[in-house]
Amino acid sequence: MISFTITGKPKALKRHRPSARGGYYDPSSKDKKDIILQIAKYKPKTPFAGDITLHLTFYMPRPKSHYRTGKRSHVRKAKAPVFHSVKPDLDNLVKLISDCIGNRTFIVDDSQICALSAIKVYSDDLDWNNDHPRTEVIIKEFIEEI
Repeated sequence: MISFTITGKPKALKRHRPSARGGYYDPSSKDKKDIILQIAKYKPKTPFAGDITLHLTFYMPRPKSHYRTGKRSHVRKAKAPVFHSVKPDLDNLVKLISDCIGNRTFIVDDSQICALSAIKVYSDDLDWNNDHPRTEVIIKEFIEEI
């Protein structure tokens, strides 16, 4: 089992775009490089070769509108949601992480992922100025339970 945290606002995988000279380019390449640099210290000596279970928790920053105003601006409103149900889409967030851990870094290929759990929530820090968006990742070898 390997677990690690990627700091910063979770980013979604962007679709490849056509370039002016013909062909396509990857607009997410910079985001992938940033994530790969952050997780490099957790890389195993040999990548997992079997079936993989991936658990992802995306902590999104809360907007200022979730907090009260005036001298109680640090207090969250009672009706502020727990789950992040706006863009970016959860599946595109997952795709970026699976691409970064695949390709012989943590696992041989991201097609090995046979079980996945992912959730997108707001980070619960009290002060919106000190919000800590992040992504928590747990990679396990899949063990079939009978």
